[in-house]
Amino acid sequence: MSIVKKLSEADFGDFINVLANAYPGARLVSQEDKEKYRQRLFQRHQRDPLFDCYGLYRDGSLVGGMAIHDFTMNLLSTKAKAGGLDSVAVDLVHKKEKVARDMTAYFLKHCKARGATLAMLYPFRPDFYKRMGFGYGTKMSQYRVRPASLPRGSSKEGVQILGKEDRPALLACYNRCVERTHGMIERSALELDTLLDRPGVRAVGYKKNGKILGYLFFVFRRGREDNWLINDIHVREIIYETREALARLLTFLHTQLDQIDHIVFNLQDDAFHHLLLDPRNGSDNLIPLVYHESNTQGVGLLYRVVDTPGIFQVLCEHDFGGQDCRLELSIRDDFFPENDGLTIVRFEDGRPHLMQEGSAFDVQVRLDISDFSSMLLGVVSFKHLYRYGLADISDARYIEVVNALFRTEEKPVCMTEF
Repeated sequence: MSIVKKLSEADFGDFINVLANAYPGARLVSQEDKEKYRQRLFQRHQRDPLFDCYGLYRDGSLVGGMAIHDFTMNLLSTKAKAGGLDSVAVDLVHKKEKVARDMTAYFLKHCKARGATLAMLYPFRPDFYKRMGFGYGTKMSQYRVRPASLPRGSSKEGVQILGKEDRPALLACYNRCVERTHGMIERSALELDTLLDRPGVRAVGYKKNGKILGYLFFVFRRGREDNWLINDIHVREIIYETREALARLLTFLHTQLDQIDHIVFNLQDDAFHHLLLDPRNGSDNLIPLVYHESNTQGVGLLYRVVDTPGIFQVLCEHDFGGQDCRLELSIRDDFFPENDGLTIVRFEDGRPHLMQEGSAFDVQVRLDISDFSSMLLGVVSFKHLYRYGLADISDARYIEVVNALFRTEEKPVCMTEF
């Protein structure tokens, strides 16, 4: 029998040993390294009220562990609770004994119990969590750009190096962007400190009238190991509230061209290449017939609805495309059976209203919870899911209506690392 509970201080050492073996790339080899990591993790466990570490025990022994974050995010312009799953680790001798599966099931119950209708995680393997009902989020694009290819504006006035005294203003800038960006998660001062206190991280911001309206977090990296004069800038985060702020920050990066070989951006933005004089990333890869490689992409953050009726209650003020329709959703959720089944929603001028089971409806849509989760967040359209055979509809005349219900102007953007 599996028992999941919060880790006690005495169990953190065992959890670090499990983590070290589960993720050898973390290089927690020496006792000194393990002890430093244990102290850091336990301190956060104590200090951060929205972060807790849990262990899964069998016969009194710790066989797996995880961390759970309680987030507040912008979900389609609505402030909503969400859960984040982190550091899922299984003891080496208990692999393939459904330890990770049991911990994930506990995590979903935790989310629902605290009123979070959405769960998120960064997967070690997307297919593993796809089978548990997690849907793909927005792809991350890596652009590798020559500084001279960035637009140089008329001025970089107001751009300056930021110090610790600027952190409250940095945090305020970030959280203002959360208010108007679908998918972003509110950040605490502790999280900002954790990000900026990493070795080598620098902050540059654009100030106007004493207010930070945009900033860059970046690190320097060697461009070539055999030549110390060739260096790159890796942008860890870029935030801007106005066109002017973006233009000033890009001008700052452009003016690094005499000493910087490339600037590397990791962005959830498929349109970024329109900004660039030369969008090629230096690989010289050519995709037939003549398509120059501009960026590489990856699938990362996954989303999962844990309470289908509940998420429409959370989104009661969201405009689902201005549509009028009575929709029955038939959701397949084999992993979390309490979320499996039928939900009937009446949309009036786009606003959703839950209806009782057995109520009349205009059209039924059938799909897996993973695909529904991606569709709800605007990552993929209903038309694509229908075209791929991942969704069925009882009346094809409603395809355009259903597609409009779940169409969003922007895909979700998440900058939170967990």
